[in-house]
Amino acid sequence: MTPIVSIIMGSTSDLPVMEKACKFLDDMQIPFEVNALSAHRTPDAVEQFAKNAKDRGIRVIIAGAGMAAALPGVIAAQTTLPVIGVPIKGSVLDGVDALYSILQMPPGIPVATVAINGAMNAAILATEMLALCDEAVAKRMADYKATLGQKIEKANRDLAEVKYDYKTN
Repeated sequence: MTPIVSIIMGSTSDLPVMEKACKFLDDMQIPFEVNALSAHRTPDAVEQFAKNAKDRGIRVIIAGAGMAAALPGVIAAQTTLPVIGVPIKGSVLDGVDALYSILQMPPGIPVATVAINGAMNAAILATEMLALCDEAVAKRMADYKATLGQKIEKANRDLAEVKYDYKTN
């Protein structure tokens, strides 16, 4: 199948974080591609990627980057597709630098931004965007969201069955 979501990261060292997005999209049966391109080390390749993504059938881009985290913004500046930024933890500032870099985009160049290392939420947001125009994706998303409540309800029932022995002094 032709990918409709593109997951891009600034370095393959970001893959352990971005794999969570891959797994979620795979579970949702959404075709995706994965690339590693750097806004600083391969700027021409990033430009071509961004400018050609829509023509290749991509509908949403998830871009993960750490430190200066220029990749999501550089891509957003060169496409009309929605870009979801994933700040990657890894610098001495624990990803806060990446978070601020992705959040602080100038007017007209938005990047939807999730939490530091929040690749799974990026994939969920991309799925919700795609679900607006695809009933099958919308159904799978609704089913997934229903399981979230069921997990908490089960955990609450399990908690009620736990016997606690508190000693007071």
